[in-house]
Amino acid sequence: MRKKEREIKDRSIIDSIIKHALICRVAFKGDEYPYLVPMNYGFDGTDIFFHCALAGKKLEMIRQNNKVCFEIEQDYEIVKGDVSCDWTTKYRSVIGYGTITIIEDFDQKINALDIIMQQHGKMENAYVERAVNKINVLQLKIDSITGKEAGNWN
Repeated sequence: MRKKEREIKDRSIIDSIIKHALICRVAFKGDEYPYLVPMNYGFDGTDIFFHCALAGKKLEMIRQNNKVCFEIEQDYEIVKGDVSCDWTTKYRSVIGYGTITIIEDFDQKINALDIIMQQHGKMENAYVERAVNKINVLQLKIDSITGKEAGNWN
């Protein structure tokens, strides 16, 4: 990280950003270009979980190379100044690297879906087995992560 003064070193702050945000952007290695996808997710304090269709480009890419980069930001705002060069952004974000796997076990899928739903505010959940069998659930194991912030967060 070039601007070390902006680095978030406290892991509890990094975890809080992940726990309170709603969208995670996941970048997959493509043949010619990277492939970036914004996804709803859930965080259990260790891993990040997603759901997706049974087929599609991201699944093809995961099967070719399941190493990804991800980004999450929380509470950003444009801070206006009197002149253009005084404008800035107040933000907190995390960028990390990890490995995505597809969860096959039905009970593990349900557990991951609960984590995703809780991230978005629904604590009590019920699922239709037929519907759960029509989706894939992905687990992102975080290998490394850094946090960065700008602005006054006191």
